[in-house]
Amino acid sequence: MSTQAAFSAALLDGRLPCPDGLCSANGADPASRFAVYRNNVQGSLINALADSYPVVMQLVGEEFFRGMAAVFIVDHLPRSPLMSRYGEAFAAFIDTFAPAASVPYLADVARLEHLRTCAYHAADVEPLRAEQISAALTDPQALIELRVQLHPSVHLLDSAYAVVAIWATHQREESLAGIDIHGRQHALVLRNGLDVEVFALEPGASAFIRNLIEGEPLLAAAQNSAPLDLGQTLGLLIAHHAITHLNCKESP
Repeated sequence: MSTQAAFSAALLDGRLPCPDGLCSANGADPASRFAVYRNNVQGSLINALADSYPVVMQLVGEEFFRGMAAVFIVDHLPRSPLMSRYGEAFAAFIDTFAPAASVPYLADVARLEHLRTCAYHAADVEPLRAEQISAALTDPQALIELRVQLHPSVHLLDSAYAVVAIWATHQREESLAGIDIHGRQHALVLRNGLDVEVFALEPGASAFIRNLIEGEPLLAAAQNSAPLDLGQTLGLLIAHHAITHLNCKESP
């Protein structure tokens, strides 16, 4: 192991000793100085995860969360100086973290929170006005090939658990009593202005929006989905400024 690799490993794993060869300019014990530095680095990374995953922390408690995060950071260094991007692999890690197995929906809640972060930091694109969209939808000739481009902040999550209800309950500081935890939910995440919004969708609406994201024409996207209320789904996208472009032909 290189000197740099040994230093990095010891910095993130408190079980490892202070690396050899360190010295202190003022004569202080290098191991003590390194311990302070290690504590600050680990604390900063754990705090970044706590900021990005507040509901996950609420679900398991701060002590458990910080312990879980401490295990995560050992093998997951930041890849960007933007700490808002740190923790992209946290949900996948939770899936394999045995002590969290008693909270089976925890990883999907983490996925939802990560999508909210992605939506918040997505590029700004001006949405189409409702009257522009209405005009295009009433043109029979154009409707056949009409493709709908959605805002970069739009994301979907299909979960085997009531992930939207669980997340929403914690926004109101309520208990999970009365929620069917195993009730499958499909989440839509988007940024409307400066606000990140979360909606629960019917399966057909989720499939339809996913088809739009993948570039299918509007009518084909609806036909290739489970049954849905097309007007209601389009109304949701229009009302929350999620449609940015309409194209009558596939882009080259």
